[in-house]
Amino acid sequence: MSGKRRKSRELALQLLYQNDVAGTPADEMFRNTEEYVEARPEVQEFASRLVLGTLSKRDEIDGKLSERSEHWRLGRMPVVDRNLLRLALYELLFENDTPDAVVIDEAVEIAKKFSTPSSGPFVNGVLDGIRRRTEAEGSRRGGAG
Repeated sequence: MSGKRRKSRELALQLLYQNDVAGTPADEMFRNTEEYVEARPEVQEFASRLVLGTLSKRDEIDGKLSERSEHWRLGRMPVVDRNLLRLALYELLFENDTPDAVVIDEAVEIAKKFSTPSSGPFVNGVLDGIRRRTEAEGSRRGGAG
């Protein structure tokens, strides 16, 4: 299962990148992205759930990212890192079926694969900081802890 989940996350990252850089609407990305069209149905389902969820909560997610990454304005972050953080933060805050440690580890591994050498520790630090803060505030996943 984790292989399919990783593939879904990587595909979701690619789609979010496309949306961020080109402003491509989700339905168009789903129709025209070869990797998505050719992916297995369960990979498509999870990837589209992550993409649509991340896009629907992007303002809230960006607010949390801006609070936590004081020295890195969102616009200055590498596009891959920014969208990977959005994706992982969506999953941490709004999806209930994956443990936090797994979400963070997956994001770090994807950062190592698709971004710069310093991206893994950066992504880990930002996500873990937000996870700890939201748990302390009791606001994680709608108040569930």
